Amino acid sequence: MHEFHRIKRLPPYVFAIVNNLKHEARTNGEDIIDLGMGNPDLPAPQHVIDKLCEAANNPKNHRYSASRGITQMRVALSEWYKRRFDVDIDPETEAVATIGSKEGLSHLALAIVEPGDVTLTPTPAYPIHPYSVIIAGGEVRGIPTGEDYDFFEEMEKAFKTTWPRPKLLIINFPHNPTTECVELDFFQKIVDFAKENDLIVIHDLAYADLTFDNYTAPSFLQAKGAKDVGVEFFSMSKSYSMAGWRVGFCAGNKEVVGALTKIKSYLDYGMFQPIQIASIVAFRGPQDCIDDMRKTYESRRNTLIKGLKNAGWDVKPPKATMFVWAKIPEQFRKMGSLEFCKHMLKGSKVAVSPGIGFGEGGDEHVRFALVENEHRIRQAVRGIRQFLKNS
Repeated sequence: MHEFHRIKRLPPYVFAIVNNLKHEARTNGEDIIDLGMGNPDLPAPQHVIDKLCEAANNPKNHRYSASRGITQMRVALSEWYKRRFDVDIDPETEAVATIGSKEGLSHLALAIVEPGDVTLTPTPAYPIHPYSVIIAGGEVRGIPTGEDYDFFEEMEKAFKTTWPRPKLLIINFPHNPTTECVELDFFQKIVDFAKENDLIVIHDLAYADLTFDNYTAPSFLQAKGAKDVGVEFFSMSKSYSMAGWRVGFCAGNKEVVGALTKIKSYLDYGMFQPIQIASIVAFRGPQDCIDDMRKTYESRRNTLIKGLKNAGWDVKPPKATMFVWAKIPEQFRKMGSLEFCKHMLKGSKVAVSPGIGFGEGGDEHVRFALVENEHRIRQAVRGIRQFLKNS
């Protein structure tokens, strides 16, 4: 058999180990509470679902669509940026629809990364951020991320000690998995640094709306001159609980958006048009559904944090995202996150994500996803408390 160069550069999928154990336990009749994958359990807004069904019943919407997204959807995205962040986006030249942010990031890397190009990404990181670059033939330099680090200082250090100089910076705030948050002045420093050092910036704003404790997540494009150096991805997955619909966007710098638009014109015909039409209704329709979802996640966060604390596991509550990034209790830390997750799955019947799956710097942590209702979260905490007591 042949060897495939790109596949050889991808490590084993760590999360699959926990998933297989979870599946095996469920096959044996065990009730496993899955707080692993960040897969929203809340339904999409009803008025959006209704529009999808209506549009799907129109035969003309079953034809090929536009790879960059239909005009009105890009206009609706531009309206959203103006309404939310007072940022002007030209829907013709500064916005392109993607089949979820993950697809957009991957194809953008293929469009702009050349073999040997170096990209800076946080570590730990959402896997597609570094691996989109690896798949495209580039190299990755990690920036330590978390409450123990000053990200900007670490980024400067990484840039100055890397040769050839990095071409690209991929960032994600609010951050998955660490839940770290930033203010607008941080993005301004990033933009200024990028201009000085000829750096392209990609920001993933997946958790724009899942913010708590009166925190408001800024957009990278709010920083002065941001469109000169980079782009931002936004997704309907979390804000509107439309994860399986696969609707995302890239907005900002014309050249970068143009590169993604061109490569997509060769690779796809865009998403199913009724989904695009429904997405327009999501942007332009009632927005109280977003606040309802945010309140649900905040309440789940509070229940989990309180329960873990009562069990003797003190964890800092996140200001945003649908995750809790928890440092492994001291007595288990040496075994590493994967072994701890396996141990906890067996002892508590709760599945979580091992931090090592997000790369270097994650192995002392696990990630809880707030994707079960509060009753199930309380049940999970009871199992964890018993597990910690017996270990």
